[in-house]
Amino acid sequence: QVPLWHDSRLHGLIGGSAAMRHLFDMLNRFAQSDATVLIQGETGAGKEGVADAIHQCSPRRDGPFVVLDCSAIPEQLFEDQIFGHEQGAFTGAGRATVGVFEAAHGGTLFLDEIGELPLDVQSKLLRAVETRKVRRIGSTKVIASDVRIIAATNRDLATEVNRGTFRSDLFYRLSVAKLAVPALRERREDIPLLVEHFLRQLVATHGALDGVAQLADVARPGVALGARGEVLGQPRVAVG
Repeated sequence: QVPLWHDSRLHGLIGGSAAMRHLFDMLNRFAQSDATVLIQGETGAGKEGVADAIHQCSPRRDGPFVVLDCSAIPEQLFEDQIFGHEQGAFTGAGRATVGVFEAAHGGTLFLDEIGELPLDVQSKLLRAVETRKVRRIGSTKVIASDVRIIAATNRDLATEVNRGTFRSDLFYRLSVAKLAVPALRERREDIPLLVEHFLRQLVATHGALDGVAQLADVARPGVALGARGEVLGQPRVAVG
């Protein structure tokens, strides 16, 4: 029998379907260790929410939850974002800056869309993942970081490994535990629960709604139902 979570909610995640309650149960189990977790799912499936829930369920919940969106960083800035730099390390480096490993010390580092990392940066990230030690750009000092790592991707990284676009050793380091987030079209029974949740949020923010016209006014860019019955426009909350 597939283990199911006892509720339809877990730290901001909502879903009464068997698929989601199974995800909640696995998520809570993984949260109790420091094992690196790889979250797989389509864009918009809620991977960051799953990562945040793992953090909130874990013994690290009182520590920082730092997000690095690998799809939103110019290629030349990846190394700086991950490792940080010392003052004067390069032109324009007017002050020292910590990278995400240092910022997440004592908590959780979430590497979103990890499949977007260039190969040369992957090799440097691998060493940090293996040792939990980093060195800022322009420094010889090695800094230890007590951090739990969660990564997410909308790609099939096993396929990317076979293509040679993602390092196999990094893939295996990141996928000690794996979670797959089902798309909403695969769990349509959750749509009424989600719509009710979003409507409650709207009412809490805007007061009682008199009709569809007023709902349309306050919902932009809030909740909409797409042609396939998917809930669209859920706001993305950056945590870090």
